[in-house]
Amino acid sequence: MGMAFIDSIITDTDASVIVVDRHHRPGGHWNDAYPFVRLHSPSAWYGVNSRPLGDNTIDQTGLSQGLLERANSSEVCGYFDQVMQKQFLPTGRVQYFPMCDYDDGQVSSLISGEIFGVSARKKQVDATYSDTSVPSTRPPQYDVAPGINCVPINDLVHIERAWAEYVIVGAGKTGIDACLYLLENDVSPEKIRWIMPNDSWFIDRLNLQPGENFFGPRVGNAGLEVESIAKAESIAHLFELLNANGSLLRLDDNIKPTRYRCATVSKAELEQLRRIKNIVRLGRVKRITANEIELKGGSVETSVGALHIDCSASGIPPRPPAPVFDEDKITLQNVRLCQPTFGAAFIGHVEATLDNDAEKNMVCPVVVHPSTDIDWLRATLDNLNSTYQCSKNQALAEWANNSRLNFTAYKGKFENLEPENQMLMQRYVTNVGPAVAKLQQFLQEAGYYD
Repeated sequence: MGMAFIDSIITDTDASVIVVDRHHRPGGHWNDAYPFVRLHSPSAWYGVNSRPLGDNTIDQTGLSQGLLERANSSEVCGYFDQVMQKQFLPTGRVQYFPMCDYDDGQVSSLISGEIFGVSARKKQVDATYSDTSVPSTRPPQYDVAPGINCVPINDLVHIERAWAEYVIVGAGKTGIDACLYLLENDVSPEKIRWIMPNDSWFIDRLNLQPGENFFGPRVGNAGLEVESIAKAESIAHLFELLNANGSLLRLDDNIKPTRYRCATVSKAELEQLRRIKNIVRLGRVKRITANEIELKGGSVETSVGALHIDCSASGIPPRPPAPVFDEDKITLQNVRLCQPTFGAAFIGHVEATLDNDAEKNMVCPVVVHPSTDIDWLRATLDNLNSTYQCSKNQALAEWANNSRLNFTAYKGKFENLEPENQMLMQRYVTNVGPAVAKLQQFLQEAGYYD
């Protein structure tokens, strides 16, 4: 998000930027992620606005066959490093201080110990508010007895022998990736035990594909989504409709998910995950002893012959929204649902083009990253509001509509669409107003508002 913000600032203004980074190179948490992780959505939607990521090719093999490429962690880190070295630094307006910490106007090197002062002539930008975490950056949040083998997901690529059983702790995107990695490496699903504290709703990756060839599915899904909201008679009925029309997917048709964190899967990946039958739904792990895993809702057996794989980091933990623009401080947060880099780029452009904080915050309402199914309702409503606020400013709307990072944009005129896609767009336009009213009603019924 910091890099996407900087890209907009140095593109739209003549300002200078000082970047303080605890990592040794750009890329944030991607530097700590497991080697086989990939973007949730296509590379075409990710990075900084001025530089494409990837070659916009379609996967010819694997579980995402037929869909646009998704960069892995080394590709993402290499991309951000290239942006810094070949775009930002050559301007002479960006100074980069890696392996450094910042506190109240002082920068301290984590290597040399050197300390020096810096001051922002204009504003200080906090790109850390999302507080992203991955399993390799912190120990498990549960007790592990001596002699029990428990490793972060990163260590799966260093395995030197087969284990009798693989126990995946965590049911988010990291847990999904661990399961798929084992299955793709011919581990029998009978040897995989999946600790799943909560089932989640997933986005079908097909609905997030860029380009004209995928415009119909993308707009069709948006139309079906708002139509389902408008027609729903209850919250439970809404999720049934969203599941039935493919807007949201779930692992088990007999279990109602209670979580939603913007994770995407292809239908082929979902079919692979359904091969795993040993799923433990007893809540979060409290401790792993020599012979059992104690969970909030009970316990199951384990042994020293099992490899326990920690995938329980929260990724982006829920945090209360803060004003994006607050006098001499900018706090980067999502201002579009599940689009962090677009949101940061948009915030940078707003900072460069609008004059006062009230106006800036009006067009940048925070969309808090969702965690639960009810959060899906709130985040969807906030996202519709954010898009609407942007649309009232013609120049901002045009910028957003032409941003390569914005997967809800359409570059063109409504009348130029093919008849089928015009119909899909009209379905969205017709239902968006009733959908907003229905979301407000459901959130009120759920006690979300005071």
